[in-house]
Amino acid sequence: MNESGSSAGAGPSWVPLAPRERRVIGVMVEKAKTTPEYYPMTVAAIVSACNQKSNRDPITNYDQDDVEETLHSLRKKGAVILLEGSGRVARWKHTLYEWLRVSKVELAVLAELLLRGPQTEGELRARASRMEPLADLPALQAILEALLPRLLVVYLSPPEQKRGVFVTHGLYPSEELEKVRTAFAGRVNVDDEVPTLLSASRADVAGAPTQPAWVAEVAALRSELDQLRGVVNSLASEVHELKSALGA
Repeated sequence: MNESGSSAGAGPSWVPLAPRERRVIGVMVEKAKTTPEYYPMTVAAIVSACNQKSNRDPITNYDQDDVEETLHSLRKKGAVILLEGSGRVARWKHTLYEWLRVSKVELAVLAELLLRGPQTEGELRARASRMEPLADLPALQAILEALLPRLLVVYLSPPEQKRGVFVTHGLYPSEELEKVRTAFAGRVNVDDEVPTLLSASRADVAGAPTQPAWVAEVAALRSELDQLRGVVNSLASEVHELKSALGA
């Protein structure tokens, strides 16, 4: 399947993923979209991306053995492939367009959920937009509605809730998903009880007045800084591997 299409298919083409698998595959999607010049990725680059302090929840401290073991597990499940070239460092590439049968924008939304876990629709739209354009909240909601019958997303807020709606991905093992559902079952809808504490993203969901221009500018600068950090980390990994190959 190419990157622009999606297909519901007769049934799920994927299987649940463990936490480490979700982090590894999530960063591979993210880097493929935000820094395509450094993709496919080396193991060292994946380690660095997994342990980023930004755009991640929770923060991790994986080492190369952790990531290599996870990549081979994902390879057995059909979610990644290994690219080996003569005289070159081996690189890894995800196969999620085919594995999940999703479009480019759908994969961006899922990748953000894999990287951060449960979040409000407003937060998700703002964060996924750094990978693929999502003009507004209705655009995101249309994507979520398309993913829902394929069991790729799960709503954690009750159906009658209209603001501050939480959503997550559906790639959890069943036991872990039930724990997530339970954790959100008694969650108070803060948007209704304390309107003055609305975040920028939840204000968007609630139809609140537009935030000052500087808020959007700061968010854009932070996103750009995150991408630049990813580029620097990838370059550092490349230099390290080149030195090792030269015996330096």
